[in-house]
Amino acid sequence: MGTLSFKGKKIFFIGIKGTGMTALAELYQKAGAIVVGVDGSEHFYTDGILSELGISFFEGMDRVHIDNTFDEAVCSAAYTPQTSADLAEACRLGIPCLTYPEALGRLSQRQPSAAVAGVHGKTTTSALCASLVKAMALDGSVLIGSGAADLKNRCTWTGGERFFIAETCEYRRHFLAFDPAFMILTSVEEDHPDYFKDYADIRSAFIELAEKLPDDGALVYCADDPGAAETAAMIAARRPALRLVPYGLKADGPFRISGNEEACGVNRFRLGFSGDREWRLRLPGHHLILNAAAALALISLFLEREGRAFDDDMQVKAAAGLDSFAGCRRRTERIGEAGGILFMDDYAHHPTAIRTTLEGYKAFYRPKRLIVDFMSHTYSRTERLLEEFACAFAAADIVVLNKIYASARETAGHITGETLYTETAKHHPAVYYKAEFDEAAAFLKTVLRPGDLFVTMGAGNNNGIGTDLLRWAAGEKK
Repeated sequence: MGTLSFKGKKIFFIGIKGTGMTALAELYQKAGAIVVGVDGSEHFYTDGILSELGISFFEGMDRVHIDNTFDEAVCSAAYTPQTSADLAEACRLGIPCLTYPEALGRLSQRQPSAAVAGVHGKTTTSALCASLVKAMALDGSVLIGSGAADLKNRCTWTGGERFFIAETCEYRRHFLAFDPAFMILTSVEEDHPDYFKDYADIRSAFIELAEKLPDDGALVYCADDPGAAETAAMIAARRPALRLVPYGLKADGPFRISGNEEACGVNRFRLGFSGDREWRLRLPGHHLILNAAAALALISLFLEREGRAFDDDMQVKAAAGLDSFAGCRRRTERIGEAGGILFMDDYAHHPTAIRTTLEGYKAFYRPKRLIVDFMSHTYSRTERLLEEFACAFAAADIVVLNKIYASARETAGHITGETLYTETAKHHPAVYYKAEFDEAAAFLKTVLRPGDLFVTMGAGNNNGIGTDLLRWAAGEKK
């Protein structure tokens, strides 16, 4: 640990404008590598980040830019040798080519690292870690799966190299390339049915990651999540000497949550280790409190590792970090307010995340009407969890459902968005099916009124409905 060096190495990033790839490029550059990249000509918000970092990149995937002076390449999953001339040339030249998970894993080997894992909550938990590291001026770096508002929509915070925290992905067991000293486990339940056979299969992936923890490492897990608690118990049976740190309402110990209250636009809670100190978040949902507790628990482990106490001075700084936390792109993201209507966007795309997020919005923004436009992501997930999806929208006053998002993973399936509508209508009195975005927007213009909260939700591309309706509400009516 700590011996791997990238200083002076030339690394070529294929698909460098991708959110995660830009973040990786920044971290490799900070580690001393000479970074160059390539992507398409379409302008993306990461163009500005790369320019600010002084990272040069070419545009044009059909031309060769790489040569044999490069030590290795890192390639986005979006490209193959058939779609990237540079990747084909790298293979021809024998230049080692790493995937995103492999490149992230390499970074984790340079210093004590923590993997933030779970079916839900890993992006926000990672972003909260970054907010804490920044506010507490700690000598560590964080990688997040989405841009954080506190970081000017960047996915990284580079405060130093003594430790590294990264959001890791369970899909196709990608996170097994990571070498963690610590691990946060936010939740475990059935998901990604296009890859995992069932709940036991996905649970086995999290267990496999935890098995990589060293003897002096620790597993931070949510005691309130049945899957995470069960998985932690199974890990404890295999690794009885491994330290387990629970958090939540059901947790024992320093990160037990109490006094939680969600009202008047503020989430308040207390934790065992900090006595009567009131921690505050200005975003909705009990799940945000859980994520904050996980982040605080992880930071305490890094402080402890360095022989430092999480004393009152540190707690004051940490509290300021939580209080100023403003969320991430597409995670409880405030799009704007016009015509007395608040517009938000949220990435929640699993039934549990949908239910908890909507319940949080309802309590936090009471007495606003809650109106949701939801686009389901992947046919296999919608089919496998159909009944759970159908029951997930109870907190919303009005629900509009779009067609299922045809992602790169799946282009067709056995069910449609109308199937989800039919099942949801059995449980919700005001649900409507508007397959296309234009018809959804037209309908919503007849429904929305001052005092409403409108949320676009899902991992698809329906978030454009919200921005269009925001302009309409602001007076740019079409």
